[in-house]
Amino acid sequence: MEFLEKLGDWFTGLTSLIDSFIKRFFGSDNDRLIRKIGFVRDKDGNDTITPGSALDRIDQLEPEYEKLSEGELKGLTEKFRARLNDGETMDDILPEAFAAVREAGKRYLKMRHYPVQMVGGYVLHKGNIAEMVTGEGKTLVSTLPAYLNALAGKVHVVTVNDYLAKRDMEWMGALHIGLGLNVGAIQSQMSYLERQAAYACDITYGTNNEFGFDYLR
Repeated sequence: MEFLEKLGDWFTGLTSLIDSFIKRFFGSDNDRLIRKIGFVRDKDGNDTITPGSALDRIDQLEPEYEKLSEGELKGLTEKFRARLNDGETMDDILPEAFAAVREAGKRYLKMRHYPVQMVGGYVLHKGNIAEMVTGEGKTLVSTLPAYLNALAGKVHVVTVNDYLAKRDMEWMGALHIGLGLNVGAIQSQMSYLERQAAYACDITYGTNNEFGFDYLR
């Protein structure tokens, strides 16, 4: 029995050593995910963008999108949807869609998505959790995957209470409306018809409780 315990400890130590080796030379799963979009942070905390990456492409599009009229910027949405209907994927149009959201943020919110916020949007789009502290712009980050995924269908943005659902809809709604989408918010005291109207929008804000109970009704 003692021999088996020692053998188990040895295998545990070996597994930890191999895992440490892999992370040291190849990075963690999170590191690899972030590198896919072109964001690299070295051990000293310095950030760089990989040339030719999706993040680099987003930055390259910024001066081009700044020259678009409001109508031209809004018109990008239908062009993106047409490309999706023709067989392209959301990942294919991600750089252009994210660049459009950045431009809309600058125009209608006076807020610009920084590279690290682009990374957060990419992480969320990929179905992962992005941990962000207060003040890092979680609400602004959510506009990136919300817009991209709304090009292919309806999107629900979940928050913690009715106040934030209404606030975020009104606040971030200016950005989405500027890109040709419509937005709504579910509130606890809404009638059935009001809820239907909110759910008919491209992007609907609400709480997990409201979404959950509406699904079960």
